Amino acid sequence: MSGRLARTEGLTDTQREILSTVRDFVDKEILPVATELEHRDEYPTQIVEGLKELGVFGLMIPEEYGGLGESLLTYALTVEEIARGWMSVSGIINTHFIVAYMLKQHGTQEQKDHFLPKMAAGEVRGAFSMSEPALGSDVSAITSKGVADGGDYVLTGQKMWLTNGGSSTLVAVLCRTDEGHPEGTAPHKSMTTFLVEKEAGFGEVRPGLTIPGKIDKMGYKGVDTTELIMDGLRVPADRVLGGETGRGFYHMMDGVEVGRVNVAARGCGVAQRAFELGVSYAQQRHTFGKPIAQHQAIQFKLAEMATKVEAAHAMMVNAARKKDSGQRNDLEAGMAKYLASEYCKEVVEDAFRIHGGYGFSKEYEIERLYREAPMLLIGEGTAEIQKMIIGRRLLEEYRIQG
Repeated sequence: MSGRLARTEGLTDTQREILSTVRDFVDKEILPVATELEHRDEYPTQIVEGLKELGVFGLMIPEEYGGLGESLLTYALTVEEIARGWMSVSGIINTHFIVAYMLKQHGTQEQKDHFLPKMAAGEVRGAFSMSEPALGSDVSAITSKGVADGGDYVLTGQKMWLTNGGSSTLVAVLCRTDEGHPEGTAPHKSMTTFLVEKEAGFGEVRPGLTIPGKIDKMGYKGVDTTELIMDGLRVPADRVLGGETGRGFYHMMDGVEVGRVNVAARGCGVAQRAFELGVSYAQQRHTFGKPIAQHQAIQFKLAEMATKVEAAHAMMVNAARKKDSGQRNDLEAGMAKYLASEYCKEVVEDAFRIHGGYGFSKEYEIERLYREAPMLLIGEGTAEIQKMIIGRRLLEEYRIQG
């Protein structure tokens, strides 16, 4: 089903071609199997292999490393299409993409040469790890430590909420590295990102590193979300991202900023799908002698849903274009992520209401979307965190003089 909602003006022929290919893939390879795989909490191996072949894992990796060298906008619109099919699949790509982006922006030449070609091919798959069991949004409170020992660092600590924790083979892990940073250094200036290579799978995936197993979740199934436990994990010094300690917080925040555009795009994709399901069902279901779409109450719902889909899409595109133009986009990304995730929840709920009792049945796709939408309210920073970022940036922009 394609209407006139969420169209993007000013795309190149290449961008349109990529998006058309991805949309076909979603319609043929993802939508028909998504609900069944989701109910089984099964990793979508075949879908991932298909996306590798399409080059999606290398979408934003420069051409010199075997990627497609595309913009954040192309990536975000691709994610929107994939999330329309099944949001979990876009999560598999997101953390991979954030690590590739962090490497491209901040890695040493040796790190880029070593990892990016394999990441572009989808042979090395990325995950990133910031959060810990005792903290969510308060990144400055992390306790995982990296201590220098000879030519290595020894990492100890427990991490939480790794998307792709089991299936990834490269994890960017944020740890405290207090040495070389004098007493009283602000916490975010004594953090370092380590590039940790590992085997895919669960249990002890390399000496000193354990991925205990999948966390059972309400929605966002199929993709593996895990803990990560480091106990004397030795990482060579040349696997410090960018080659110097104390820059980790900035690396992660840069990655999360593009990740927020990704989450906004996911919200747009899920909301679009919910609208499609709602508008379709409303024309099939009859009450009081006519399709429910002809009742004004339902038309009002559809009008609100479509307006929200359109507004979220416009803000997401704006945030991506701002970053692509080389400008700071934390304000736009925060606004887009906040609005798209809130609107997504509302559009999904309205589609659920349109379905009536059937929305509660696992046979109907809207039941799956209803469990998936809440993840977007939390992932990559809660609504409250987005509002804090937005508020601070507004006060910087509108500071009164004198």
